[in-house]
Amino acid sequence: MPTSPAPLPAEIPIFALYGESTRGTNAEGVHIELIETRSRQYDWHIGTHTHAGLFQVLFLFGGEVRANIDGDLWQCEGPVALTIHPSLPHGFDFSQEAQGYVLTIDQNLLFDEGGLFSSLFVDPLAIGLGGVPDMRARIEALLQNLIAESSWPRQGHALMLDWLARSVLLMLVRVQAERRIADSSGRGDFELFSRFRVEVERHYKEQWQVGQYADLLRISPTRLNRLCLKLAGKSAFELAQERLMLEACRKLTYVPASVASIAYELGFQDPAYFSRLFKKLMKVSPKDFRLQARD
Repeated sequence: MPTSPAPLPAEIPIFALYGESTRGTNAEGVHIELIETRSRQYDWHIGTHTHAGLFQVLFLFGGEVRANIDGDLWQCEGPVALTIHPSLPHGFDFSQEAQGYVLTIDQNLLFDEGGLFSSLFVDPLAIGLGGVPDMRARIEALLQNLIAESSWPRQGHALMLDWLARSVLLMLVRVQAERRIADSSGRGDFELFSRFRVEVERHYKEQWQVGQYADLLRISPTRLNRLCLKLAGKSAFELAQERLMLEACRKLTYVPASVASIAYELGFQDPAYFSRLFKKLMKVSPKDFRLQARD
């Protein structure tokens, strides 16, 4: 969040990328560079400016930044992501040797998504990544892939840049969505629910009962069910069964094994019972599901 107002210059330059007044005729829809690539040239100071038709996300993984965004001063430490709409004047003062990335995306690539990414840019955001180490690691890996793809164009280059950039933005949307859930439901409840989902991932093939998950989490089965209904709209048992059926669908689609073999692998003692349960939950038999997946 902004900490204090900051003055804006009387005239605000419009750049493609900072210091570049125009984009080349063959400019790609996605551009990525290290923070240091441009900032070091300007003694870690990026003056206030805007971009014509270009959205930006600043990913700061190390160091600090003082950002003037539309006249508000933001003081942030990494790891954090700052989102900036094309119309917003913005400038940065980085600590020396700040580490991270600047992702720039043409507006035409975002407008095709039916508003999926709009929540990131309606207002400028400072999305902290320190409390979500798994998400941070996935985002950083995608950004590293973007750097690698940018440095050596190959077949499908533009499409790969597009896919990777959208994946990065989708990860940020997930971080924001989970933060809203945590804020509305209470951080403790959200963390407990997240632990339950982790344990389901570990034990769904063992077909644990709700009581076993509850004992592991040191809560009652009743509380666990209420928590799941509150945050997911489904009982703990339904969520565990849902994960089991997701794996069954994946194996029926991609693994050339018999239905019976898949049933045993998923912890069922009786393949016939597996088939009945699958049909009850998925509205189609395992055999017919496999046939439909191949069509």
